[in-house]
Parts: sequence; structure tokens; C-alpha cells
Amino acid sequence: MELEQISRHDHFFELGGHSLMIVSLIDRLRSFGWRLDVRSVFSAPILTEMAQAILAYQGDANAFAVPPNLIPEECTAISPDMLPLVSLTQAEIDAIAEAVPGGASNVQDIYPLAPLQEGILFHYLMQAQGDTYLLQSMLAFDTREKLDIFLNALQQVIDRHDILRTAICWQGLTQAVQVVWRQASLNINIFTPAMSSDNIADNVLAQLRAHTDPRQHRLDLSRAPLFAADIAFDPAQNEWLLALRFHHLVSDHMTMELIFAEIELILQGRTETLPTALPYRNFIAQILSIPAAIHETYFRDRLADIDSPTAPFGVLTISSNDTPIAEARLSVEPALAEAIRLQARRLGVSSSVLFHVAWAQVLAQASGCDDVVFGSVLLGRLQGGVGADQILGMFINTLPVRISLNGNNVQEVVRATYRDLMLLLEHEQAPLTLAQRCSGVPQPMPLFSALLNYRHSQASQADTDNTNPAKNEFWSGMRVIATKERTNYPLTLSVDDFGTDFYLTAQAVIDIDPARITNYMVTAIRGLVEALADAPQTLIQALPILPLAEQQQLLVDFNATQTDFPQDALLHQLFEAQAVRQPNATAVVFEDQILSYGELNRRANRLAHHLIALGVRPDDRVAICVERSPDMVVGLLATLKAGGAYVPIDPGNPNERLAYMLNDAAPMALLTQTEWLNKLGDSVPDAIPIVLLDIQETDIRQTSPTAQSTDNPDAQLLGLTSRHLAYVIYTSGSTGLPKGVMVEHRNVLRLIINNGFADIGPDDCIAHCANISFDAATWEIWSGLVHGARILLIPEKTLLQPAYFGQCLSSEGVSALFLTTMLFNQYANLIAPSLSGLRYVLFGGEQADSHSAIRLKADYPPEHLLHVYGPTETTTFATFYEIPFIESTIESTAEKNTTEESSTENEGRKIPIGRPISNTRIYILDKQRQPVPLGAIGEIYIAGAGVARGYLNRPELTAERFLPDLFSPDADARMYKTGDLGRWLPDGSIEYLGRSDFQIKLRGFRIEPGEIESRLVQCDGVREAVVLLREGRHEERFDEKTGEQKQLVAYVVPQAGVELVPAELRQQLALHLADYMLPSAFVMLTAFPLTPNGKLNRQALPAPDESAVAARGYEAPDGEKEIILAQIWQDLLGLKQVGRHDHFFELGGHSLMVVQLAMRIQTEFLVDIPVASLFLAPKLMEQADIILAAQMDVIGESDIESLQNALDSMSMEELMAIIGGDNNQ
Repeated sequence: MELEQISRHDHFFELGGHSLMIVSLIDRLRSFGWRLDVRSVFSAPILTEMAQAILAYQGDANAFAVPPNLIPEECTAISPDMLPLVSLTQAEIDAIAEAVPGGASNVQDIYPLAPLQEGILFHYLMQAQGDTYLLQSMLAFDTREKLDIFLNALQQVIDRHDILRTAICWQGLTQAVQVVWRQASLNINIFTPAMSSDNIADNVLAQLRAHTDPRQHRLDLSRAPLFAADIAFDPAQNEWLLALRFHHLVSDHMTMELIFAEIELILQGRTETLPTALPYRNFIAQILSIPAAIHETYFRDRLADIDSPTAPFGVLTISSNDTPIAEARLSVEPALAEAIRLQARRLGVSSSVLFHVAWAQVLAQASGCDDVVFGSVLLGRLQGGVGADQILGMFINTLPVRISLNGNNVQEVVRATYRDLMLLLEHEQAPLTLAQRCSGVPQPMPLFSALLNYRHSQASQADTDNTNPAKNEFWSGMRVIATKERTNYPLTLSVDDFGTDFYLTAQAVIDIDPARITNYMVTAIRGLVEALADAPQTLIQALPILPLAEQQQLLVDFNATQTDFPQDALLHQLFEAQAVRQPNATAVVFEDQILSYGELNRRANRLAHHLIALGVRPDDRVAICVERSPDMVVGLLATLKAGGAYVPIDPGNPNERLAYMLNDAAPMALLTQTEWLNKLGDSVPDAIPIVLLDIQETDIRQTSPTAQSTDNPDAQLLGLTSRHLAYVIYTSGSTGLPKGVMVEHRNVLRLIINNGFADIGPDDCIAHCANISFDAATWEIWSGLVHGARILLIPEKTLLQPAYFGQCLSSEGVSALFLTTMLFNQYANLIAPSLSGLRYVLFGGEQADSHSAIRLKADYPPEHLLHVYGPTETTTFATFYEIPFIESTIESTAEKNTTEESSTENEGRKIPIGRPISNTRIYILDKQRQPVPLGAIGEIYIAGAGVARGYLNRPELTAERFLPDLFSPDADARMYKTGDLGRWLPDGSIEYLGRSDFQIKLRGFRIEPGEIESRLVQCDGVREAVVLLREGRHEERFDEKTGEQKQLVAYVVPQAGVELVPAELRQQLALHLADYMLPSAFVMLTAFPLTPNGKLNRQALPAPDESAVAARGYEAPDGEKEIILAQIWQDLLGLKQVGRHDHFFELGGHSLMVVQLAMRIQTEFLVDIPVASLFLAPKLMEQADIILAAQMDVIGESDIESLQNALDSMSMEELMAIIGGDNNQ
């Protein structure tokens, strides 16, 4: 610790101790003949306690002794008994020796791989080109002489250390091993750059980088050393460049620092001070001595109840080498760095603990989980034995860390994390595959997709050390240009601890901005240390991770929608103004009936005065149960003029539902028509007056409205304001009972005036298609009447006849139209030409696919094609997205091939729900109602002038869903909790991700049906698709969590004239979706059943029958290849029976076992199958087909031709004898 004085009561971690220092401490104690384990350092960190632990530890006689290397130096033949660390047959040993230059005499040792080495090898075998774990450093030298001196020193370091002379062998073996060569020369290649037109080498550095790019090139792992040097002269800079590539299989961060430290000593001529070179085999022997059962017990206790992975920003897929990765770096400001160390020392923990907690905060916000699991890169040297801090090799390991934030204060979380990390370090070399197996997350889904790499680093001496002349001389004329490394995880944060400063490096897939990640981390760690210092009892979930700039963007900039609208006006008064301005203009058209604004106003006034006479006052409800007709519009207007709120009642509802709504609403009157009076029957309470609009009469207890005045009722006299109710619409409730949403006048005015998405005027004609009990009717009717437009009432029979409906739109000059998504998907194809002349076509109400919208916009574009979103509780529409023009899909045959790919790509995209409309604010929040990061999934909350008053007669539910707006300066402002999931896109649009209560869980997987539906509609011949979880058939596997048989069922509407086959659809989906997301049954329908509001009626979808099933139960292996392969599976998986349809990962296989499977296949079938092929074809019958194809490739075309000729010359009896058949059949 470089301290002059230490007290017997001092605390190891409070003085700055950390994991790397523990390694040195244990090793120094060992040099004095004393022993101490890792747990004792953590459990007894005070000097006096640690001394007592050392004394107690000396009595343990079970110290591990490393088995010696039994291969003598002059050995020319190696036998199995010479290899105490690995079990190989003589044939395998001979094959290994034969592959080494110089044979057995050049083999120094053979032993297994460390856990993370196995994982790295797996990813190497999975990749077709490039290598994720091949690292690259670019250096520059002012002379060739200095470059050669440097390379000579590197060769000396390679000669000193066995791990640097190690190759990896796996082909033809039952397990992969590392083979230490006695001699291995660094491969040095001279790169000749391309010349420009004037014969000058242009941008040599860029050319050399491309020539050695790990994304495109790889090393041969079977050849030592796993280093490569490419050099080139750069005339423009007059310097020599070195691209040094080295593989993570034999090196980690600390190893590279040790290598450069040794090079430095060699160049200084101080070889006598080089530390003793210790073999990497000691480390391998140490970790092999620990029984797997010890690790399993620990990880089952920690992870058994984790059944789904932490997926920040919704990203689960482990990235491949060709996945674009972006990187951002950020230095932690000195004051914050000091505060981190201060709080760590105060709590007696290392700074690493605080960074683990802060990273958990970031991931919790980015994933919506409060119990997060992520990978932590461990130093790996605490169990490494003698000289562990000086041995070169691959020591680090990645293991899961679980941190629970729910309900805990900051100090509790820090202390718990410290304890958990302490225990984890005792298992620092456990295989990750073992840890994953101990969790409840099914294979092959990863346990985590985010990584934290906290490491103690040394700053480049070339840049930082100006005090040591020898070091300055060493670095003179040399400079490090860049060092690049990456992992296959989609999100990685590296924290470099330089002793005083901290440096953050974020690497992320291209959809995640890594600069945001570093900013989140700085905000999280700052909030954490401030809370630890000032308020350690603060709940950790209350701490923000969003920088102020991003909070401003999400809460303010994306919600800059404030515009002027007459919020103190009344809907019917604005209509009355239009009646004065243009009394003879047409207001309503229905078949052959036409009402002018003047006539409509007079009829509404008579009925309004009648309602007032019946006792209707502001906020009183008036039920209206009528068919779409002019009477309906009169009834709505009259109710508002009387000061009441209309309650639309769908006459098609069951009597029980009608009775409930009428009793709950307690209307002062019921407006209906003669046709529906009998239908309503006993549903209407006796006390409610009934007004028959079609004959202008009331029941025998009331007077007729025809005798009333035609003057506008006096709103002021009635005491009516815009804060009074305009209507109450009943929506479905989670309890099965409908709930009435109370909407005020001002809410509707925000929807229809200066709304930012549709500018309706007197020249417009709006088609009214929606049932008035569906809130889309609000926009259709009041947008028209308030702006002096014409409203065309579309009869139900017309709406459901596409050809007639399209003709009606054209003949009547309709300019604005709303359709539910289900209807739009059909009509965009069936009546596209009729839609092309409209100013506005709006659609919404369901999660939309992109096929219909993009094609309509391209081929028959309305002026504005809008995808709209909004619950009834926020007054019809809250957001809108204008479908952009992409490109025409009507093209010549010659053009078709060039446009098909881009068109398909565009159609595969999800359609966002867009931006908030005017005077509306959207928040996407986590469970603590704090904004989630840009791109992260959260729940959609809606605020602004459209938020309804609440639910009628449901104060508890109102309080639960209508909440104070936490982000508004207005103390009375409220926001509505939608239950919908979404995320912000970079352009300020919102992507809708389904209902939180539609999310389903199957075999431990959380599944969003919308994702499957989105892929289904991209399959050939599919027009529409819906996916549900249903009780399964007997062939289905049980859900492990519930014991129930469940299955995913897809309901599909084919395109016209297309006959779809379930198995083929499943096969197409399998190219894009994980196996657990594939429906096991596909039900074909001519159309989806709809509710009266035009939405999907899920309850009416039929159960699948035999013809729908695409998956099958157990079936025995068929043929010799499947039988042999099944036996291999049984051996690897420890099973007694495997079927030809079984799935390797569902049966317990994991990624490293796939490598073993490939080796066994190579031995049994004499073909080399890429690991990636087995991973992508996890079913037994699929793998058998791959083996057959590989064997046919090995045979070759000429052999096949000669075999065919031989078969052609055989008799039927001879052929039957070969295949074992009966020629009578």
C-alpha cells in the first residue's frame, strides 16, 4: 500500500486494499511460510484479526500440491501416464504430437482449458470469419532498429513463459486441450501498402488496420504462439508501424501489463531483475482440484429463482463478431473519484463494490427489473497459488452477479453487494455454463447480456511517467497508437482503476449509444456516493441515473406540445357559432337524409330544452342507445346543450351488460329509438324517462320534446363550464365489469382544435364509421361539427362491404377517415384507390404491422396517413405518427428485383405510435415512476389537457390509474397510467411494445406476442396474424412453473388465394425467432372476429384442432445416423431416451456441450460440422440431416457418380438386400 505506518487496528480495505492487492498479500505471506485464504481477508480485514486468521490457518494440513509435469525434456514419445492433469488416449496424444512442428520432442506439456478459455473457444468455433476475442494493438516506432529491438524483446518474453508458447487442440479429441510447445517463434509479416496514383503509399495506418482487422481475420489456434506481428513503413509519418495481435485465450488485461513490464526490463538491460517464470499449469491444476458440487451449491442458492434474464434496452441476443459495436470513453472527474474512494474506505469496502452497485442501478433502469443479474469479469488469480500475481495467462473469468434493489436503502445494498462479491470470489473459476445451469433461465437463452469489467490498470508509461529516466529512454521513439478489445456481449462497461482516477469505457451494439451508458454510470455513481455521505437510508431506487440533459430531453423537449386552444369553451357553443356562420351548410348526411347546421341546431335545441325539463343539470348523465343516424347526432348535441354528459350504449351489447351500465351511470334520461326499446326491455330501470328520438316522443309520463323552444339554452344560466362532463364512455374492465370514463369538454377541445395532426376545416367531409361507444367517434363527430365540416354517417352494412364502402368514400367526397387497425389492414388492400384521394386517413386501436400502411402510402397515398394511439382515458388520441413515403412498390419487372429487398426491409419495421399530439405529454416510466433511459422499455403514462376526470363511481380505481403529474409545475396536473409498454426512439417517436398484461410466460420465458405477430405478417402469404397462449394439447410440454400444459397458438389470415401450411410457417419463423417463441399450432381464418367497436375479439378465436398442429410429441430416432446421434446426445446429457424431434438445449444442453457434441460427431461420423451449424439446428433430426449433407460433400461429385452407376447396374434383389427391404413391396 506504500504507507509508512500501519496500526494494528487498521482496516485493509479502508486503506485502499483491493482484489489484486489480496493476491500479492497472500503470495507475500506464502514466501514467509504462512498461509491465508481469500475469505479470511474479507472476514478479518483488520490487521489484528487477520494475524489471528493466519495463525488459525497454519494448522490446516490439506494444502493443495500441484501434480508435476512428467514429460522429460528430451522426450520423443509421450504416453498417457505423463499427463496427470488430463485423460487422453494414446491415439489422441499421438495426433496432438503429430500436429506440432518437431513432434513430441517439441511438446512440453498438455492440460485442459480454464473455464473462460472454453467459452472463448466456443465463440471462436461459432464464428465463420473474424474473431471477437482477438485483440489488436497498434504501435509506432521512429526507426526500424527500435521496432526490431522491441520484437526481439517480445520473443524473449514468449520464450520465458509456457502460456505464450501454447496452442489449442480440439479436432479429433474428446475434450479440448492446450499444448505447450518448447519452441515457438513469433510470426512477423511485412505488409506492403497499396499505392495511390502518384505512387505514394496512402494512409498506411488505415490500410494496416484493415489488413489485421479481427472482425475479418483470425489466427490459427492450433499454431503457437497465439500472437502475430504485422509491420509496415509509413513514409508520410516517417515511422514504422506494428500491428500486434494477441489472443484472449492466452492473455488477459493483467497478463498484457506483465508482458510489457518484462519487455521494458529487457530493453533496459535489467534481465537479472525479471521475476521467476512460473507455469500456467499450476493454475489449471488448482482449479481442477475444486469439486463442481461446491460451485453448484453456491450458484443454486443464488440463482435458482431467476427464471428470466436481465435484458437492458430489451437486448438479449449475444452479439456475433460482425455485429457493429460502438465505443465511448469518459474519465471520472477527480472530485468524484475522490468521493468514491472516500465512501468506499468509510464503509470498509473496495471501490469496485460501489461500481457494481451503480451498474446494477443502470441496468435496473434500462431493463425494468429491480432484481438484476449481470456478468462481472473477475481477476481470477485469488485461487492461483504461488506467484499468482506474476504468472502470465488467461486468469479472468466472467460470472453472474445478482443485486436486488427492491425496497433497500443505499447502505444496505452496498453492504449486501460486498458480502455477495466476497462469496463469489471463492468460486471465481467456476464455469459460467455451470452457473447458468443452476439458474431458472432455460437454455439456450443467456443468463445475462450486460457485463462489468472492473480492473486495476497502469497508465501508459509513455504518457504518464516523466520522472524515471530509464523509462523515458525505453519509451523514446515508441508510442502506442491504440489498443482494441471487445467481447461478444451487447453491452459492456469497463472501469479502469488507475489508483487515483477512474476511466470508463462502454461498448454497445449500434442500437445503444455507448456515450449515454457512460453518462448514466457517472450519474448513478455520483448519486450513490452523495446518498452514502448525506442520507444512507435513502431507498436506492429513488436515485436517478439519467443526466439532467437527458431528463430535459425526455420530459421537456419531447413533450414541447403546448399550443393555444379554447380550453374554456364548450363543444356545443362552438357548433352553435358554426350554425350562425353557415346555417345552410350541410352538417350531417345519412343515406338520403341531409341536415343543415341550422336545422341540426334547431332539432337539438328542442330536445335539449326537453332534457332540461326532465331535470338534467351539469354533469348529469343522459344515456343514448341508437343506431348510427341523424337522430344520434341530435341526441349527442342536445345532451351537451342541456348541460349533461351523454353515455353511449351499444344496443348490440348483452342485456346483462346493458343493465349494468344503465344502473351504474344512473342517467337522468334514456335517448333511444323504437327499434331498440324492446331489446332494452328490463335493462332500463323504471325511474329513467325514455325519449324515442325517431318519433320525437317520450313515454306516457312525460311531455313531447316537439313543443320545446328552438333557441340555444343559456349555458351561463345552467352554470355550465368546460370542466363539466361531455360524455361517459364505458370500456372493458379487468374485473369483467365495464368502467365508465368521465371526459370533460376541455378534454375534447384539446383533441380537435389546433391538435398538431389534422387541420379540419369547412371544406372537409369526415366519414363517421365508429360505434359511438368507441371513443374514436369523438374525433369523427366533434372535429366535423366544431369546424363546420360535413359528417357522412356510414351505415354498418355499408362499412362491412368493402367495395360499396370504397365507392361511398369516393362518391361522397370524403376527405378524412378513421379505421381500426384490423379494418385498415383489410381495406388498405381491398379499396386502396378509394383511399388515395383523402386528406387524412387515420388508423389505430391495435398494434399495427407495416405491410398495409407502407404499401398504401407508396402506391395509393392519401395526403396524410397517420397511425394514432391513445386510450379512452386520455380522450381518444394521445400520439400520432405520419407514415413516411418510402418508394413505390408498383414497378416494372426489370426494376422489381432491385427494389424488392429494400421494400421488404421497410415493411418489416414496426410502425411507431409517434409523438404526442398538441397539449399532451408522454412519460415512459419505471416501477418507481421515474423516467427510463432513451430506448429502454417502460410503462407509458399520459399527461396534459386530454386526461379525463376519472372513472364513474370508482374512486379507488381512479386513484390507482389517474395520478398526480410528478413532472408538471401545476400542482393539479394529473397523468394516466396506461398499462401499455413502450420506449422512446432517438427522433422523439415512441415504439409501442404491447400491453403489460398481454405479456405471457412459457417455460420460464417472458414472451411479447407482438414480436411474434410482427414476424408472422412478414411470412409469405400472411396478411394478418395474432398470437395467444392457450391451454395446450397433451403433446405439449408442461410449464415447469405452473404444472399446466400451455402452448403458443398463432391465428393467421392468409392473403387472397394463398393456402398456408403450419409446418412451413413455423419453419419460416424459425429463421428469425428463438425456438421458445415458435407457435406450436397455426389456426387459419378467413377473417378475425371483431368486437362491435371494430377491435379484435380474442375470446371468439377458436381452439386449434389437429390440422393446426405444427409441432409433434416423442418419436423414436429414424435411421442409423439418428440412432447414433441420439446415443451421443444421451451420453452427453445423461438421458435414457432422446426423440428425433427433441431439442438439444431444452434437454439441458449448453454452449460448451455443443463443442463436445461436434467433437463426438467428428469421431463417429468422420465429418467436421461447424459448431454454429449445430447451434442453429438444435433438433436431432436437423443435426442428422446436416451430418448427411457433410458426408455427401466429403464423398464428392465423382464418387457419387460412380456410386450411382454401380447402383444402376444392380438388380432389384441386390438393391433390396442392401437396404433391407422386401421387393414385393
